[in-house]
Amino acid sequence: MRNCERDWPNYEVIFEVDKKKGELKQLERQSASKDFWENSQRAKEIAGKLASLTQILQKYESIEKDVEDLSTLMQLGESEETVQKESERLETDIEDLEPTSTLNKPEDRKPALLSIHPGAGGLESQDWAEMLMRMYLRWIEQMDYKAKVLDLQPGEGAGLKDVTLEVQGEYAYGYLKSESGVHRLVRISPFDASHRRHTSFASVFVYPVIGDEFQIELKEKDLKVETFRASGPGGQHVNVSDTAVRITHLPTGIRVSCQSERSQYQNKQNALKVLKARLYRHHKQEEERKLAQYTQKKTEISWGNQIRSYVLHPYKLVKDHRTDLEERDVERVLDGGITQFVKAYLLLGETAR
Repeated sequence: MRNCERDWPNYEVIFEVDKKKGELKQLERQSASKDFWENSQRAKEIAGKLASLTQILQKYESIEKDVEDLSTLMQLGESEETVQKESERLETDIEDLEPTSTLNKPEDRKPALLSIHPGAGGLESQDWAEMLMRMYLRWIEQMDYKAKVLDLQPGEGAGLKDVTLEVQGEYAYGYLKSESGVHRLVRISPFDASHRRHTSFASVFVYPVIGDEFQIELKEKDLKVETFRASGPGGQHVNVSDTAVRITHLPTGIRVSCQSERSQYQNKQNALKVLKARLYRHHKQEEERKLAQYTQKKTEISWGNQIRSYVLHPYKLVKDHRTDLEERDVERVLDGGITQFVKAYLLLGETAR
């Protein structure tokens, strides 16, 4: 039984269980008050926090029971194979719960909008942007989430110029927000006849899908709506009719476009959804700028600003520059294996807070 005798992490401390129980009781008292629903927006925020905390504490209690059951199995002299199997399953459950316990903001539980834009590098970066899209689609599949392409603009010759995905699933935004930033690729170019090494960049932006609980008013006078003919694949109807929609929010200059649907109306609705999410993020950034005494430097999609590097030549390595986490199986990462990087970032953020 030597291999099964181990020191379990103090997950009660990791999850701050007593603190979360106190928060839960406080929220339950607020939700039971007579005037709770007088402020519907505040009520929905509290209800969301209440559901999130309840879910985390239920998982904690389940893990606590499993630890006791494992201890009983060992005392009863259960086979080492059985105990080892249960031990590994329990460790996985604990690791899965750790990052979830850091997602306490109302928007963390929401669906996400994920946009990818190629940066410095021309054709190389357009191809890299498409590789990133594939990586995220595979991760979304592994997480049992659902993805919908809201807008995709093919690149000239290869790759893509721009893509926006809507990701549906529990904590989709909470997990994917860790991916916002510049991603760098180093490889032997498949487009270079001399087989030289190239460095490519692409940026990833992630926004929560904003529902009615967030009061973002879109005034008609502030919107410039344009229609145009969709490009790329999509069938005869899509390519000969002005079904694509571009909306510009005049006060901020934020511009979004959608062309994936056959209907101009549906493309407009999708564009408004993306615009609302980007405006929400814009307002949040304005608040952060004020707290930072109005000092925030715009990040260029180029060298020195990357959050993660993917090196395919002269060696193979993926390194996250925020957490220093490294992975040498680059193919596995590009095939959607990014969960370890997501978890490391979320746990680092919780430690810093």
